[in-house]
Amino acid sequence: MMNPGSTRNSLIRIPTLAALLILGLAGCDRNEGPVEEAAEEVDESLEEAGDKIDEAVEETADTVEEAADEVEEETDQQY
Repeated sequence: MMNPGSTRNSLIRIPTLAALLILGLAGCDRNEGPVEEAAEEVDESLEEAGDKIDEAVEETADTVEEAADEVEEETDQQY
């Protein structure tokens, strides 16, 4: 049986690492004109999207964990 916590951690780590990588690349302070500005806007949008994905994954994981606990409790009561 897969540990629900490890799946949740994996789902959270991937977007977080991607966002950190993007931030690291965006941290280069070389203003090269409108292309650079557009890239920074894309980076910010991706970071915001990553944050929203992290929140959604956490909420989903919490809901699934609560449902699993309820099923386990019901199963324990039947036997």
